[in-house]
Amino acid sequence: MKDYIFGERNGIYIIDLSKTVKLFNQVQQFVSNLAAEGRAILFVGTKRQAQNAVIEEARRCGMYFVNQRWLGGLLTNFSTIQRSIARLRELEAMTVDGRYDTLSKKEIARLEKEKRKLLRNLDGIRDMPKLPDALFVVDIRKEKIAVDEARKLKIPVIGIVDTNSDPDEGDYIIPGNDDALRAIQLFLSRTADAVIQGRGLREAARSEEASAELAKANNVTNPPKDGSAVDSKQATPQASV
Repeated sequence: MKDYIFGERNGIYIIDLSKTVKLFNQVQQFVSNLAAEGRAILFVGTKRQAQNAVIEEARRCGMYFVNQRWLGGLLTNFSTIQRSIARLRELEAMTVDGRYDTLSKKEIARLEKEKRKLLRNLDGIRDMPKLPDALFVVDIRKEKIAVDEARKLKIPVIGIVDTNSDPDEGDYIIPGNDDALRAIQLFLSRTADAVIQGRGLREAARSEEASAELAKANNVTNPPKDGSAVDSKQATPQASV
């Protein structure tokens, strides 16, 4: 991290904020481009300071999240995770389709405990149909398992890197304090804003394409009537003498 450290004061390293701003602008552009292409980002932050901000900002921009425990193999063994999600949906269905009525209180309590555990760990990815196109990691060092899985699958990693982290672990890094709540909220909210901006561009492009297709269809079904246009080659009438 020495390339991103401004100096040291009383044994505390100070991050060069000018480099943070430059790199974070690159992150925002990358995220906006991903969203404009309809791609998905998985927000990861399981440390206490990040949990609420992760779920809030991921939901605000319509992306997926993990804010509790990272399940080993979540990316590299995604098919198994999908089976766990299917099990969660089955347990939720049992509460409304009458199957609970045939079970004892002890069996219901066991199933409810299983459902709560699955919901806690899978709620943020239950609607994720495939592997994400990028990871946003609040603390690259703490989320090492998630980072290693993403790198193995060549999924780009965006991460906040503090002075005790290895910047080479991320593809797009944000030098910053990964323990400070305000810093975490700032990086997450601005990244979510970039996602929303990218989706806005995508929707605008779709709207323009739809308008162009509609105009084309109208021209085909309703061609101009004969004689409605003036023939540019028609001779100009001579003035009478």
